[in-house]
Amino acid sequence: MAHDAHKEQDSSMLKIAMNLAITCFIAGAIIAGTYSFTEPAAVNQRVKLKNDAMKELVKDADSFQAIQGKADWYKAVKDGKVIAYVVPAESKGYGGAIKMLAAVTPDAKTIDYKVLSHNETPGLGDGMSKPKFRNQFGGKVADELVVVKTPTDNNIQALTGATITSRAVTKGIKEAVEAVSEYTANLKE
Repeated sequence: MAHDAHKEQDSSMLKIAMNLAITCFIAGAIIAGTYSFTEPAAVNQRVKLKNDAMKELVKDADSFQAIQGKADWYKAVKDGKVIAYVVPAESKGYGGAIKMLAAVTPDAKTIDYKVLSHNETPGLGDGMSKPKFRNQFGGKVADELVVVKTPTDNNIQALTGATITSRAVTKGIKEAVEAVSEYTANLKE
């Protein structure tokens, strides 16, 4: 009798295991199916957001063309001529990584930038996206991209209460300007 009870318990455990395996398989199939439908839409949305951001940064451009061998680099073209480069920029701020797109002229001057993601303090560090701070960058070469607390025409005045964020954004944009400068210098050689 004890032997039958043990056999029945094993059979019951096997049924539970089989049911669990079937449930996991079905759930996995549903998730995979959903992903296969939603991922292309998500990719298209990311491409659209990037294109919109580039058009916002370089309004005069007729088109944006990916640069071979440079991940996420684009040249902004108008009437067949390169008028700007749009390149990724990243730096570590107070709350972590600040990811941006920087628009830079072929002669390595900042045009503008757009913050794509950040974790900076609301009401302080998030001022990096506002025109009052961003507009300081236009037309500046790498050497002028230095954060100061007292305003000057040649540098970047820090956001009040967010010096770390100000320095991080400025460092990221400066590195982007320097990268474009190096890239265009190599094109001329």
